[in-house]
Amino acid sequence: MSEAEFDYLLETVRAEIEADVRDDLRSQEMFFAPIPTAANDNDGPWPLIPFPDGWQASC
Repeated sequence: MSEAEFDYLLETVRAEIEADVRDDLRSQEMFFAPIPTAANDNDGPWPLIPFPDGWQASC
């Protein structure tokens, strides 16, 4: 490997590390954002409704 190829390799790695740092800062912003409510929020668990007598269920 020549010195020019080695310098190119170092520059490429340096650019990728800097891009990861910028992306990491952007990803940390989501921790400070308010948590959105789910579109299918049913306000808690549903009550248990048993099967009528004689009925069965299987998977």
